[in-house]
Amino acid sequence: QVQLVESGGGLVQAGGSLRLSCAASGRTFSGYTMGWFRQAPGKEREFVAAIRWSYLTTDYVHSVKGRFTISRDNAKNTLYLQMNNLKPEDAAVYYCAAKFGGINWDAQVYDYWGQGTQVTVSS
Repeated sequence: QVQLVESGGGLVQAGGSLRLSCAASGRTFSGYTMGWFRQAPGKEREFVAAIRWSYLTTDYVHSVKGRFTISRDNAKNTLYLQMNNLKPEDAAVYYCAAKFGGINWDAQVYDYWGQGTQVTVSS
């Protein structure tokens, strides 16, 4: 059974950095896309970034390009999101997710989800 467990969220001042981790278990993720989504109160879940596990192809929502970096450690089966120069509008619950096949921005096509980790950015 696939499990995704996020960690690394917290409170940070605007301009600061956080690194989120997502420990994945239950299968190998060759051929999968792993993604990060976020959801702020009153808003829909939003695509943030994704990476193809085998090919290392990445994609980012425009608002985080140049500030966030998605990566993965195959040996540890762990997905990361390095977030730099955080802004108050980045505050949300961040979720990692997995799907077989290519990158897609639609949350509904992802099969596996973690429980989320809260990121709070003070101005």
